[in-house]
Amino acid sequence: MRSYRVHTMTVPARPLEPALYLVATPIGNLGDITLRALETLAGADVLACEDTRVTRVLLDRYGIVNRPYAYHEHNANEAGPKLLAALEAGKSVALVSDAGTPLISDPGYRLGQIAIEAGHRVVPIPGASAPLAALVASGLPNEAFLFAGFLPTKDKAKRDRLAELSRVPATVMFFESPHRIGATLAAAADVLGAVRKAAVCRELTKTYEEIRRGTLGELAEAYGGDEVVRGEIVLVIAPPEPEAAPEAAEVDTLLARLAQDMPAGKAATEAARITGLPRRDLYQRLLDLKGPDNRPSDDRR
Repeated sequence: MRSYRVHTMTVPARPLEPALYLVATPIGNLGDITLRALETLAGADVLACEDTRVTRVLLDRYGIVNRPYAYHEHNANEAGPKLLAALEAGKSVALVSDAGTPLISDPGYRLGQIAIEAGHRVVPIPGASAPLAALVASGLPNEAFLFAGFLPTKDKAKRDRLAELSRVPATVMFFESPHRIGATLAAAADVLGAVRKAAVCRELTKTYEEIRRGTLGELAEAYGGDEVVRGEIVLVIAPPEPEAAPEAAEVDTLLARLAQDMPAGKAATEAARITGLPRRDLYQRLLDLKGPDNRPSDDRR
């Protein structure tokens, strides 16, 4: 009978129903695996992984006797059809990445998409995720967030991508390599503003875990020297500060100028587009500015 081990206890693994199981694995600390993930890894008919050597360390830690098969970006065209054939034959297939949740910045996305299109059941086995771990450790707003993967390596393309995301009303997270983090922080400070808050989360859950919080300018300076940076990094950047509402006098001036060239309704619509204020309120304000003797004879808005 297939089984897994928790401390000194051996636990039998129940048979799995035919499906593609997307199993999250630890991002560093092997103790972060879930019991459901262990049972799935032990009980799957087929176990696919990014690197068999990495997955074997996890399997050995928990006494799982199941042979892992490689599935990665270099062999996806060959290994993918074999995994789908296993699903067609009614077998259970578990997919893991080297660390974290499968399909997040790895080729598992293609397998999951094809399996769904073929009508196979896809079952998420949740667990560790580097972006979520970084988000909760950053201390930055988390009511809305966007994981944007890797930034381009070329400076211009990187700055263009940052500019695209500059007004997204959410905390934004990126994966970044240690030898590029200094240049990325400098570019982010230039494009997004040196005072925007951010956090560099390095080696999460591992022995040398480090979380540096500050402004983009401060972090760019901290990582801009000759210090050698090592490990996997998640860069977390706070959302932009909300733009201040225009002053009442500025709104009145805009309405008056627009009303010189267009009807009140169109002037209010254009003012709403420019200021972001409610059109109804702007239309009423324009009527108040015109006064009772100069209001339109009908309410053509």
